[in-house]
Amino acid sequence: MESISAVNMLSALGHDGRLAIFRLLVKAGPQGVAAGQIARALDVLPNSLSANLNILAHAGLIASRREGRSIIYSADYGAMSGLLGFLMEDCCNGAPEICSPLTAVLARVEGCGPACAPKSPA
Repeated sequence: MESISAVNMLSALGHDGRLAIFRLLVKAGPQGVAAGQIARALDVLPNSLSANLNILAHAGLIASRREGRSIIYSADYGAMSGLLGFLMEDCCNGAPEICSPLTAVLARVEGCGPACAPKSPA
């Protein structure tokens, strides 16, 4: 990842509303969440939500798809993993005990795929 991409992603996440949206989408898993559900869950006005979703999408942190009349947004786990990897790239400098908890988090994110999807009711 190039520095400019990391700066754009960090800048997009450097706003409490956008960070809340991104965390909600990360939690939701790959199937994502409809824009209306995001607005209700976070009590955000539609115009503010739209602007924040556009900023997150432009930074490459989220993706969208249309399903009928709804637009479904989901976190881009590859981008998130890339950003975390970029931040940790030169970590430790010979002291792995410093970064080992973060490495474990990164390993979970990199392995995230279908396992991230919420479980279906049995």
